[in-house]
Amino acid sequence: MTIYNFNLGIGWASSGVEYAQVYRAKIFRKLRQKAKFVFTDLILGENIEHLTRNIGFKDQEIIWLYEYFTDFKISPTTYDLPKLEKSFSEIPSKKEIHSNLVRYFFDQTNKIATAYLKRDTDNLVERVEFVSNGKLIRKDYYTYDRIFSEYYAPKDNKAHVYLRRFFNEDGSTAYEEIIDGKQYLYRFPDHIFYSKEELVEYFVSSLKLTNKDVVIIDRSTGIGPSIMKAKGNAKAGIVIHADHFNRGLTDEDYILWNNFYEFQFENANYIDFFITATEKQKNLLRKHFSKYTSMSPQIFDIPVGSIDKLIRPSNPRKQFSVMTASRIAAEKHIDWAIKSVVGAHKILPQITFDIYGKGGQEQQLNSLIKQLNASDYVHLKGHADLSDIYKHYQLYLSTSTSEGFGLTLLEAIGSGLPIIGFDVPYGNQTFVENGKNGFLISSDQKDEEHYNLDKMTQKIIDLFTGVDLKSFREKSYQIARNFMTNKVEIKWNDLLKELND
Repeated sequence: MTIYNFNLGIGWASSGVEYAQVYRAKIFRKLRQKAKFVFTDLILGENIEHLTRNIGFKDQEIIWLYEYFTDFKISPTTYDLPKLEKSFSEIPSKKEIHSNLVRYFFDQTNKIATAYLKRDTDNLVERVEFVSNGKLIRKDYYTYDRIFSEYYAPKDNKAHVYLRRFFNEDGSTAYEEIIDGKQYLYRFPDHIFYSKEELVEYFVSSLKLTNKDVVIIDRSTGIGPSIMKAKGNAKAGIVIHADHFNRGLTDEDYILWNNFYEFQFENANYIDFFITATEKQKNLLRKHFSKYTSMSPQIFDIPVGSIDKLIRPSNPRKQFSVMTASRIAAEKHIDWAIKSVVGAHKILPQITFDIYGKGGQEQQLNSLIKQLNASDYVHLKGHADLSDIYKHYQLYLSTSTSEGFGLTLLEAIGSGLPIIGFDVPYGNQTFVENGKNGFLISSDQKDEEHYNLDKMTQKIIDLFTGVDLKSFREKSYQIARNFMTNKVEIKWNDLLKELND
């Protein structure tokens, strides 16, 4: 049996879905269960191997849709500048070396080739862009050799890609993607596919799945129907990574499913199992299927993350220290966390707040910190390996208004941190027992900051001045024990056994 796990893309600032897949990969390794993780997006900005390895996948676990039809293997970038220079059909007349690129000038043909280098290297080539007479004509992409090329033509004073050609290791063409606006055609030696959906369907059918295999779909936008159509007798499962319905537009007679899962829910009779990250969501989803549909699919609750051990500090935690960790994105509402801490600082001048993570909101948050004169005690710490960091803090602050699970919440309680957050499904409600290892803040207001930040400020003050922190920490450790890796392994093992029966 092989388990094929389907996703769309991956980046340096990965979401909870990718981290959930990595945790799953680690579980499958321990169970000696063969698994592949399939990414179907076209990834141009970086060698996909660097992204998957960075988050914790092994190369042999990865299938990239666009590379699958070639004989290239997932591997780090090793193609270097000497190899590139040997491939030129003419000798460059000039060469410019910059920090992250090398530019070659060919005066005889009026061409320029710009080689973009792998991060933190001075001679490994990831991409080369060719300009002729001032116009972009081609981009070549490399891992250990040229894996594909993009060809461009001018239109409306802009360069437009009209062809991508994917190569085998010997330089022969494996297949081509022909682009006409928003229309894509895939030309193989013996096939033509007229859409990305047809290409995905062909890919799944080429896996030759049997009734012993399993496909798990983590993201289905644009690929779900193709997978289901081509999977044959393989069993199919869906992982729910977010709230499964719209609460505001659901009433006694009608449920509005989350549009990311609408196809799966409407075709639940053809799905062998659903997985939620928490028992609370599993029970609610069962209730909703019973209330609003005639279907009763199998639903399992398996945490999308786990901890190998409880982490206790060897030295005292820093007094009045607060932290949070997430993508620096608008939906995480980290600005609310900053405002809440700034409010608490008026009563507790010793308080500090460290924010871990990267994302598009960093500039706005930096501006807010300066505006609030909080630069001395509120800090953006960037990306870091948090495994040994949580234990130094006394409080974890969560201002997201929706967490399907919350991996950092689990890691926080696994290091004994109390949590203050909003009373929202499902992560906070799973990891926080109100008044025992933190506080849950509710509100019925509906304006932008509809969760009362004054309440959050007060709860921060209360936690540092009015509770037994040791008791709160021990309760966090107690809750975390339910999410130890060995217990999650048992849940996966039980599911796989049931699928095999």
